[in-house]
Amino acid sequence: MKIDKEERIRRAEELFVSGYNCSQAVVAAFADLFGFTEKQGLKLSAGMGGGMGRLRMTCGAVSGMAILAGMDCGSADASDREGKSANYKVVQELCERFKSEHQSLICAELLNIRKGAPLSYEASERTAEYYKTRPCVNMVVTAAKIFADYLDEKK
Repeated sequence: MKIDKEERIRRAEELFVSGYNCSQAVVAAFADLFGFTEKQGLKLSAGMGGGMGRLRMTCGAVSGMAILAGMDCGSADASDREGKSANYKVVQELCERFKSEHQSLICAELLNIRKGAPLSYEASERTAEYYKTRPCVNMVVTAAKIFADYLDEKK
């Protein structure tokens, strides 16, 4: 599958900067490759932002990569252990690439949020200050690049 990697990465960054969450930005930038509209990709991945529902668990950009890997190589058959295993292998490889670059897959760690800090379901207002203090756009770009590279290597 031939794609314009830089265009996909740029689109993920644009989506994030326009207000979509980290997972949405990554998934929507590639959704059309798997028969989904951008809007469907945005809805499919909406709950994974902020480390899954803003719980600060697995980084939403990483979750976005996992969703895309499932679209690419996941099995729709509940009894297909081989297909599931192949998908899990790809997800683990993509996650390892991300972790080698950022030393963690955990949203709270990537944001340097202290352990035990209170959680909130309130989405942060996207201001210039928000983008200055958060590394999230870099996480989105990294995840989009890793997934684009994976697709490129696969062909």
